[in-house]
Amino acid sequence: MANQNASSRGPILSEYANDADMAELVESFVAELPKRIESITSAVTESRATDLKRIAHQLRGAAPGYGFPSIGAAAATLEDLMRQAPATAELATFKSQVDELIDLCSRAASKR
Repeated sequence: MANQNASSRGPILSEYANDADMAELVESFVAELPKRIESITSAVTESRATDLKRIAHQLRGAAPGYGFPSIGAAAATLEDLMRQAPATAELATFKSQVDELIDLCSRAASKR
């Protein structure tokens, strides 16, 4: 589902990229993002809406704290749309939001 042009758009640096006190925390957060992407993809593939909502909720809260407000905003959009959709909505309905979230997560970087 990931956007094939993600790498051509360049990395997204944490707002804390130059903060020595945050460096280790940001690196740890970025290192976990591939697992999150895998979990998002798996949840969509296996039609596990509850898991997808949970992951979006977690990223909504955590990403801004590590200096990635764009990831937090994309996760918030996905979570809100899923919450407003009927319970019978197919996860394919949220494809563009999922793709955007995966794209942003895949471009996150802790330093230049």
